[in-house]
Amino acid sequence: MNKSKINNNLVPSKEILEAFTNPNPERDYTICINIPEFTCLCPKTGQPDFAILNLEYIPNKECIELKSLKNYVWSYRNHGAFHEAVTNQILDHLNKTIRPRFMRLKAIFNVRGGIDTTISVEFKQPGWKAKD
Repeated sequence: MNKSKINNNLVPSKEILEAFTNPNPERDYTICINIPEFTCLCPKTGQPDFAILNLEYIPNKECIELKSLKNYVWSYRNHGAFHEAVTNQILDHLNKTIRPRFMRLKAIFNVRGGIDTTISVEFKQPGWKAKD
């Protein structure tokens, strides 16, 4: 029987996120990534929190490599964090990895106790303006 190993030592870090060279750095274009299975833990109760992450960015010199993004997002599975903190942390890690012209992350957390939460955070490179 072939058993796969599960790496329980994954932690969110720049080392997990990988980038590749933007094939069209001269052009502003938008990359939209939908991540419908994000999970983390409530830091108060330890119960799982589920969210849909919508990532939108205009790359500069590099783009996020998707398999590494999947592993990075998966590493939050056993990580306790408030919705606001985890959304900002993910944006910060992505920004440090690729330094985009613009990036927005929207985290839509599922209902818990009759309350749902949506957190939107964004980054703009200083001096960058969208081209008309």
